[in-house]
Amino acid sequence: MAEKLILPAEVKVCATCSYWDGERQVDAEMKVVVVAQECVGECLVQEAKKPGLHDVRRECACIWEDLGPDEAQDPEADGAPADKAA
Repeated sequence: MAEKLILPAEVKVCATCSYWDGERQVDAEMKVVVVAQECVGECLVQEAKKPGLHDVRRECACIWEDLGPDEAQDPEADGAPADKAA
């Protein structure tokens, strides 16, 4: 079994980027990402395999994006009620 790491969502590594498609678990409430230490996934921006713990701060072609929820897709975020049957 691979060791799992718990990372704050703000840490700028591939595993915490919304453009990385590797295996991870995201806890939005706690704002952490759980990932296997040796995980690898594809960067959808660079179309290349990247380790989850790859530090992106010096990547010239990186456009790291936080995994935070997209508030525009949450109907209750702007105070709108959930769909109701009439």
